[in-house]
Amino acid sequence: MKKRNKIGCFILSRLSSSRLPGKALMEIRGKPIVQHIIERARLIPSSQVVALCTSAEKSDDPLALTAKKCGADVYRGPLSDILKRFLGAADKFGVDYFAIFSGDNLFCDPHLAELGIKQMLDNELDFLNVAPDLVCGGTPYCVSVKALRKACQLKSDDNTEYYPKFFNGNKEFKVANHLVDDPIYHNKNVRLTMDYPEDLKFVKRIFDEFDTDYNSMPLKKILELLKQKPEIVKINFVRHKDWAKNQIPMKVVGLVKK
Repeated sequence: MKKRNKIGCFILSRLSSSRLPGKALMEIRGKPIVQHIIERARLIPSSQVVALCTSAEKSDDPLALTAKKCGADVYRGPLSDILKRFLGAADKFGVDYFAIFSGDNLFCDPHLAELGIKQMLDNELDFLNVAPDLVCGGTPYCVSVKALRKACQLKSDDNTEYYPKFFNGNKEFKVANHLVDDPIYHNKNVRLTMDYPEDLKFVKRIFDEFDTDYNSMPLKKILELLKQKPEIVKINFVRHKDWAKNQIPMKVVGLVKK
């Protein structure tokens, strides 16, 4: 009998962000941001584990404590070696595949995460990329733990903060872009990630528009709202060029050892 894969969702977050320090514990409608992300991750139908993956640094003690209070699992590992941190979490919780919800992305979509995991399983992929025309901050990367283990063996650099580059373009791994048919998700003129004060203002406005304390708004409904009220997009999209300058090209291959 074929073993059933165990699926997880890992929330990648730390408090030492340079652009908006401590954002994971900032509150929206009386809840810290990390709690909103945990609640959203729990909406992925196939996920059996929701875990915060943060660093073992003392500065992240409050973040780990908050996640535990919210009922999430917690794994703490290296600050800069994200691949090693993910592998430690995968081994601790026994998952075979996982979606990654960044602590910057409050509206990362459970529906798209589920589609991504299905695409991974159906095509026996090692890594699922976020297509460049999908809305920024709305779609998770997905990873096979078997491939992650190999990447950790092959890597020559312990700074793996920009972890997609260790899979993309490398012949060791089977990689594909996340396939999403609905055109509403293909929008390069909306910014859903959170790095600046304007982003926090934008996120709070979304919660107010839906008049909810619970982060369950489908991404499709959020994008429909932004289509109807383009003035909301203007709150933070002005910072998108600043953000893009700080991003490492994801197509660069980081594996050098064979």
